[in-house]
Amino acid sequence: MRRLGAMKNLVSAWLEKEKEASELHEMVVLAIEQEDDSLREDILRELRKLTSQVERQEKQLLFTGEHDALNAMLALHAGAGGTESQDWADMLLRMYLKWAEQAGYQAEVMDTSPGEEAGIKSAIVEIRGNYAYGYLKGEHGVHRLVRLSPFDADHARHTSFALVEVLPEAENSLDTEINPEDLKIDTFRSSGPGGQHMQKSSSAVRITHLPTGLMATCQGQRSQHQNKETAMKILYSRLLSLKIQEQTEEMSRLKGKRIDAGWGNQIRSYVLHPYKMVKDHRTGYEVGNAEAVLEGDLDGFIDAFLQSKIGEKK
Repeated sequence: MRRLGAMKNLVSAWLEKEKEASELHEMVVLAIEQEDDSLREDILRELRKLTSQVERQEKQLLFTGEHDALNAMLALHAGAGGTESQDWADMLLRMYLKWAEQAGYQAEVMDTSPGEEAGIKSAIVEIRGNYAYGYLKGEHGVHRLVRLSPFDADHARHTSFALVEVLPEAENSLDTEINPEDLKIDTFRSSGPGGQHMQKSSSAVRITHLPTGLMATCQGQRSQHQNKETAMKILYSRLLSLKIQEQTEEMSRLKGKRIDAGWGNQIRSYVLHPYKMVKDHRTGYEVGNAEAVLEGDLDGFIDAFLQSKIGEKK
């Protein structure tokens, strides 16, 4: 039913664009018949808008994965390196929030663990909208930053790493089942800035799925109950992601293709010194305007990744 709903939405979107194209054609005919040049700018503006929307919908034809139409959960983790990496993780968080805003998605930071001096140690972001996971799944991996450190008195060049996990937002028991007996639930005091209640009561929750060892932690909500709900939501998504990963690895094993995973899987480098460039190591796609990328201009990298997957069996 979920896949049927996604297909109906896709067909409805194309029918709507067909209607808009027909209306635009009528405007063109009217302008020609009346020799009205004042309509030219309106027509060109509507044509550019329609073209952009159609191009975005065409990308959705690349989404053949069963879970591509789902919302996405982003988990960001600072690598080794203290303040440098924590600041880099915070920069990535801001980049994805900017991208989501520009793409018309709803984004909510569900949980953060602040760094000691600056930045964040980790964060969980929920991004809601059609095909959010399909667009973002290529962002999964290690992101590398090279820059002159703002935290170094000598202003030396530093390399920082952060891990981005992209998880499909599971619909609880629809996508995977969890036996309550397989869960270990721990509570502890929230760390970092927060209200008096959060700091003094054991409202933070850590849930461990014993058969897989997967964990989900949340401390950013106001109550233990809310933290538990959020942690369960994250755990369901991690279990679904594990299921997809196992299926992908099995398919790759049958094809004889090597799979890299975890921290060794560096997917992209962001260089701010001595030159400026952002390069994706999987597709070879690169741009010189690093500032624009960090402001959320990720569509070129997303498109290149999706195009590189054409022909691969999902």
